[in-house]
Amino acid sequence: MTINRELTYLDYNASAPLREESLLALQEAYKAAGNASSIHSSGRRARSIIEDARHKIADLVDGNPANIIFTSGASEANVTALSPTWLKNGEPYILTQVFVSAIEHPSIIAGGRFAAQNVQSIPVDEDGRVVVSELRRLLEKLGEDETALVSVMAANSETGVLQPLQEIGVLTEDLGHLYHVDAVQMAGKEPLSMAMIGCNSMSISSHKLGGPQGVGALILGKGDFRPIPLLTGGGQESWRRAGTENTAGIAGFAVAAAQSTNPDEHARISRLRDHMEERLNELSSDAIIFGKDVARLGNTTCFAVEGISAETALINFDLFGVAVSSGSACSSGKVGASHVLLAMGVSESLARGAIRVSLGWATTQEDVERFLGAWTKIYKRMKPT
Repeated sequence: MTINRELTYLDYNASAPLREESLLALQEAYKAAGNASSIHSSGRRARSIIEDARHKIADLVDGNPANIIFTSGASEANVTALSPTWLKNGEPYILTQVFVSAIEHPSIIAGGRFAAQNVQSIPVDEDGRVVVSELRRLLEKLGEDETALVSVMAANSETGVLQPLQEIGVLTEDLGHLYHVDAVQMAGKEPLSMAMIGCNSMSISSHKLGGPQGVGALILGKGDFRPIPLLTGGGQESWRRAGTENTAGIAGFAVAAAQSTNPDEHARISRLRDHMEERLNELSSDAIIFGKDVARLGNTTCFAVEGISAETALINFDLFGVAVSSGSACSSGKVGASHVLLAMGVSESLARGAIRVSLGWATTQEDVERFLGAWTKIYKRMKPT
């Protein structure tokens, strides 16, 4: 897709621009009529597109193509996974509690289909990493007849901080509980293996990879476990998610998944981010970069300067033609104190100033320099005296 170079777009963690290859796949799929459930040639062609896509997306996460359930996006996938009733070998398997980290996406924090009183929060440390010892304590408090679901994101969308996924996987397996991973931000940015993580399910999203919006996947992992369907009334996705599949969206999703695994692209983006942070500290020595001392996504920077309002800064960035976001922008479009940063122990005043810059596949050195030029002017204008 042609990128508008009049705008410097650095908000990839919100949504990545559509990749040219994904756009072509979308267009080709839209040209063909056919419902993937139909047995005629048009239906078989649609089915072939979907089944080919399963393999490409399985490659992205080192998963099993047969275990991929296509959804309308990661929020639907998360709510599907966060169910108090799963099936084990086809028989009901009841979960009494769900434990979610304090820095999760709202679709996880809300608890999905669990009652509010059965949703418990897992604390994080000052770097935004789950405190595994505290998770162990919470799980060990459960009764012998209680089984829980643990849900932890792979990488935080605001700070980019990576979570100790394998350690949590070992813990949940040892104690006999289920484990869901929201991998929306990590997929396509870092190597990802469901087998190594040891989770029972994982959610990913197309538009974070440079695919179309409105399509995602819930991927089932170890053991013969699956959540009961959220959408019922049809046999699509092997009776695991009712509704006609979005064939064109799935086609674009699959191409984006394949395109996003290029390690050279990841390294290039990481170098740009590191350069940007180095210059950011030179231009504003009082800028605080959150999570900078722990493993993070190579594309993400979340920073703040005490006394500078994120809302005002974002307006100014937009006037300069630079698209970045607040660390706490929500569906209402309002800017408040980030729940992620507050959970990390950041003061409310500093959290209200958080600005997230996220790079991606089309980001150039010129984009980074335009951001730095805009920040130089904003900082001089707004910095506390």
